[in-house]
Amino acid sequence: MSWQRLSYAVFIAALLVMVAAVAIRMRSDAPRDAGLVAQLVSPGPLSSAHQSFAGQCTACHTPGKGVETRTCLTCHAGTDFGTKQSTQFHAKATQCTSCHVEHEGERGIIRMDHAALLDMAKWRQPLAGMSTNTRSLTPETALNCASCHAFRDPHQGLFGTDCASCHKTDSWKIANYRHPSVNSTQCAECHKAPPSHFMEHFSMVSQRAAGSKARVDQCYACHATDSFNNIRKRGWYDHH
Repeated sequence: MSWQRLSYAVFIAALLVMVAAVAIRMRSDAPRDAGLVAQLVSPGPLSSAHQSFAGQCTACHTPGKGVETRTCLTCHAGTDFGTKQSTQFHAKATQCTSCHVEHEGERGIIRMDHAALLDMAKWRQPLAGMSTNTRSLTPETALNCASCHAFRDPHQGLFGTDCASCHKTDSWKIANYRHPSVNSTQCAECHKAPPSHFMEHFSMVSQRAAGSKARVDQCYACHATDSFNNIRKRGWYDHH
């Protein structure tokens, strides 16, 4: 190969490297004062929650090991995810990064992935109430919904704990659900009155506001079916 061809090849290679470096630098979320290396190796933008660490690779990454759980806990140990019922399963995770992936901007995990709870490689031990045989099972059949959601059960125990008989894990909404007739008088079978209805407040405020002497279990006498705040013969009412 002649020197002319060699020089041309080196020039083209250098040009390609420069173009790639500029492209990566423009894509990087690292601050300009973080140094060229940090800007070149950053695989993508951090989520807004971790933006303060942009360009500080070693704040999260251990050289030769990557992101370790103990590093995450340096900041997150004070959170209540280990004691809060709906998030306590995090305490049994083997590695934070198995679900929480960074450098994808706001495209990281933003909603609960129930299917990940069935991957036993991600957990030190089976989660509470979960079937030990998760093969070929769906999240609805393998998981015990009440173990995480009992404290926020909108049905207040009226329908038991078999949530999966009606709900899917990707949405609480029930497909094709139709509320009983607006003329139904069996509201109390599905709805519990708030605590205030069992106090003096009910006769002093609620009954007067609705203009009715209905009993607590006669929801239909005061409330419309589209909203509890829609009071018959009065319209929208919220005194709180």
